[in-house]
Order: sequence, then C-alpha cells, then structure tokens
Amino acid sequence: MLLAGLLIAGSLHAQWLYTTNADNTITITGYTGPDGDVTIPDTIDGLPVTGIGSGAFDSNSNLSSVTMGANVTSIGDSAFDYCTGLRSVVIGTNVTSIGQRAFFYCTNLTSIVIPDSVISIGSGEGLFIGTFALCKSLTNATIGNSVTNIGHQAFDGCISLASVTIGTNVTSIGKYAFKGCSSLGNITIPNSVTSIWDWAFEDAGLTSVTIPNSVTTIGIYAFDAEASLTNVIIGTGVTNIGGWTFGRCPNLKNVTILYGSTTIGTNDFAFCPSLTTVMIPNSITSILLGAFASCTSLTSITIPSSVTNIELGAFSRCTSLTNVYFLGNAPSAGSSIFTNDPATVYYMPGTTGWGTTFGDRPTVCWNPQAMNLGVQSNSFGFIITGSSNLVIVVEACTNLAEGAWILLSTNTLTGGVSSFSDPNWTNYPSRFYRFRAP
Repeated sequence: MLLAGLLIAGSLHAQWLYTTNADNTITITGYTGPDGDVTIPDTIDGLPVTGIGSGAFDSNSNLSSVTMGANVTSIGDSAFDYCTGLRSVVIGTNVTSIGQRAFFYCTNLTSIVIPDSVISIGSGEGLFIGTFALCKSLTNATIGNSVTNIGHQAFDGCISLASVTIGTNVTSIGKYAFKGCSSLGNITIPNSVTSIWDWAFEDAGLTSVTIPNSVTTIGIYAFDAEASLTNVIIGTGVTNIGGWTFGRCPNLKNVTILYGSTTIGTNDFAFCPSLTTVMIPNSITSILLGAFASCTSLTSITIPSSVTNIELGAFSRCTSLTNVYFLGNAPSAGSSIFTNDPATVYYMPGTTGWGTTFGDRPTVCWNPQAMNLGVQSNSFGFIITGSSNLVIVVEACTNLAEGAWILLSTNTLTGGVSSFSDPNWTNYPSRFYRFRAP
C-alpha cells in the first residue's frame, strides 16, 4: 500500500510530497519549498528516502542545485527534466539507476559525475528519451565504472560537451548517445564495449577514433557527418558494421580497417572528400554499394585477394583515383564501379579473370622484374622490366628486421624498361632493395 504525505522541514519550510512504499521506504514525488539549492533528505518520518519519483521536480526552473541523500537508490523518468535553472547536481553514491529524461533539457547544467553505484543510464526507445539530452551547457561528464549501458540519446544534443570519461564496464553505447555533441573532440571507448548503436556519435566533433577489439557491432550512421574526424582505426573484433558508418566525414584522411567482418558496407566511407589512405584487411570478401563513392582525394587503393565481389558504384566519382591494385583474381563487379574515375586497374602475374578492361577501366599487369644486377660506373644498379609505362618505386634498407625502408627513386617503364642505379651503395655494409607501387 502506498501512502501520501507532506513534511515541513524545519526553518527552511521545505515541503516534500512523497509516497510511503510497502517496504517502508520513501519516494519523493514533488517539491513545493523555496527556490535555489535543495538537499534531498536521508529520511522522512524516520523512513529512508530511497527514490526520486517520475516528474518529481519537472519544469522547476528556479531550482539551482540538488544534493541527494545517501539513501537514494533510484532517479525516476523525467525527475528533473526542464529544470532550466539547474546548474549543479550531486548524485548520491547509492544510486543504481537513472531514468529516461531524468535531466532532459537542463540547459544550465555544466558538469555531471555518475557514481560507480549506477548500473544503467536510461533505457527504451522513442523520441527525446535521453537522460541528459539537450543539456546545452554541459561540458564534462564522468560515467562510473558500474554502468553497463549508456542509453539511447543519453547525451544527444549536448553541444558544449568537451570531455567524457566512460567507465570500464560499459558494454553498449546507445542510439544517438552522443549525437550532435559537436565540442567533444576526442573520446576513449573502453575495451568493455561490444556494441555501438546507430547514430551514436553522429556529428559529435570527434577528431580521431579507435574502435577497440572488443566491439563486434557498429550501427548505421554511427560516426556519420563527423566534421572534425581525421583518423579512424577499426579493431579486429568488429564482425558487423552498418551502412554510412563513417559517411560524410569531410576531413577524414586515414582509415585502417582491422576488423574481422567480411564486408565493407553500403556507403560506409562515401562522401569523405579528404580520404587519402585506406588499408583493407584480408578478411574482406565484399565491398558493397557506394562504399567509397565520392572520395575525391583518394588516389590509390589496394584490394586484397580475399575480395570476390564489388557492388555498383563502390568507387564511383573518386575523381583522383588513378591506381587500383588487385592482389587476387578478378572479382565479380558491375560496370559502373569506377564511374567518372581516371583509374588504371593493376593485377598480379598468375591471377585470372582479367581482360583488357575491368569496370570499364583499362587493366595492366603489375609485373616488374630486376635484371642485370651489378656494378657499373662505380654504382650498383639493375634494369627494371615489365608492362609498358608502369611506375615503380624503388626503396632500400640496411636491416630487414627493422624494416626502415627509404625512397631511392621513382621509375617509369617507358617501353617496358627503365634503369636504376645507387651511387651511395658503398656507404653501407649491406643494402636491400624492393619495388612497390607509388
């Protein structure tokens, strides 16, 4: 049985509306006391105050700070939403759950520390459910080490949020969790996280992101439209990645894909005009529709031998893409995968399925060989032969274990032949040489 009550709290004349629960605990349901700073009492009528109910302080624009009593274990849905004057909150160290919209649109709240006692921040799905969504003055957030789930829209639209510490037990980052947090800059995703939901960091102001190996699933648009993002490393644990995941990131330059997925998804890196470097692992078998479309700064890419399928427009409108290197047999592909690209397709000797064109682009066998190695005119050198007009970069190093290769020359095989010489060869006790594509 629930009992309603009213308490006059001493000289402050603070008035508390509350219910007495069947277990002889108190849940605050309303407040009619003076404006300004409010402390939630530990007890009322000798009974512990364990809950702040749904909507208890809803739309109290004159509330400036809240300090919670030590007995509070739960903060209900919408408990403090639209408290636009609220600047400071001290969450009790025994709180385990914070509900949906609990601090929604607290536009003057500047900092929040979620203690280690808290297990979850919000839950469910719907519009404007985020626990701290649209707290536009929030600059710092610390998420305790017992939190396992950052709920959907948790910090959506917190445009001043510059620093977030995510606890080491978080496994899930919900939909839109940090969407629109355009001041965020950087965030460390802990190794406990296994799933990053759709739109989780869309337009979050990130400059660099590393997806840890613990992550297995990244949702659609998860990092879409990140205007400041320049570098991405995707860990080896990822087996499922949604479409448009890093699409429309105008400053993204470098992508290293380590993940165990077999697919680069639809438009995953589309419309990234600054993208220049992509490393694709041997686990990839399919590159889907428009995966790298309109990456206008991409000049060269290497496709591993594991790739057997490339879908429509995968590299369309990559207007600077001049060199595409395939390490295996010709995959199945549509005729428009290189639409409006100036690319030449290079394939390796001994591979099959290649004609004079691939995806409507000319093909050339990448087959350089070194011949006539020896010393001539006090220089060590050799003749490079191969397909006509191949461009070959020659590099050297003195220790194969260290692998510190340095560029020596760039040679064009005019008529299928070019000569190379190293006048500095006597400066080293030994020197190793290799070819690579430019």
